[in-house]
Amino acid sequence: MSAGALGPADTAALLVEVLPYIRRFHNKVVVVKYGGNALAGSGGEETDALASFAQDVVLLRSVGLLPVVVHGGGPQIGDLLRRLGKETEFRDGLRVTDAETLEIARMVLVGKVNRDIVSAINVHGPLAVGLSGEDANLITAEAHSEALGYVGNVLGVDPTILRRLLAEGLIPVLATIGADPAGQAYNINADTVAGAVAEALGAEKLIFLTDVEGVRADADDPASLCRQLTAAALDDLVASGAAGGGMAPKAAACSAAVRAGVARAHILDGRVPHALLLELFTDGGVGTMVVP
Repeated sequence: MSAGALGPADTAALLVEVLPYIRRFHNKVVVVKYGGNALAGSGGEETDALASFAQDVVLLRSVGLLPVVVHGGGPQIGDLLRRLGKETEFRDGLRVTDAETLEIARMVLVGKVNRDIVSAINVHGPLAVGLSGEDANLITAEAHSEALGYVGNVLGVDPTILRRLLAEGLIPVLATIGADPAGQAYNINADTVAGAVAEALGAEKLIFLTDVEGVRADADDPASLCRQLTAAALDDLVASGAAGGGMAPKAAACSAAVRAGVARAHILDGRVPHALLLELFTDGGVGTMVVP
């Protein structure tokens, strides 16, 4: 419901509810991982989903928070590979990436998805700056395994360039391509990168926007949504298989981040309009919150 659809008393009550959160998070870093599935929106309405997300990020910056966007693009990479007639193989949820697939992934992530997000944010002002992990040695990577080719793990994060951009009042938008010390590029799971960046920045919040409403105790039962979990309880759900598949790397990043000092981690449905604002600024929230 928009503010215009609320009565004056309801609008006032909403503002009173929001204000303490704005004060609490003022000048705090919030790392937001925007997944390729969330970008696709509900029913494929990609433009509307991205515009709504951009509005939310700009609002965060406008009220004094320091957002950093880390984005994926798996569906977009897969779509281009199909159009090029290139077969895709997955092992344990990760795309086997030969040299040609790596170049396609770089083109999609850095040249397409990153540009689209930056442009959507900059409709509201000169705020967003696009980066990849190769810039300023931001993400140092190593090969995940020989079998996966040019899929990488995060060896380290140097947040210097991110801190400089945040100090200038800008919004970094990060594509998750990293490089090893010899300059070889790797495509890295965006969930893993988001967690590592949040840890390196000492973020207040790590937020995953995906295509499910949060973590379920029973993966097949929407009514089993967990509103709040400790890191240990989340680890148990991963071990039991309840938080498996694409949820597993998000869960692992959340657990590691809160144990490393990130105050809270969240997993929520990025297809819901303004889910980011609802989770941050309302008492009830809309997803799963992970606490130490």
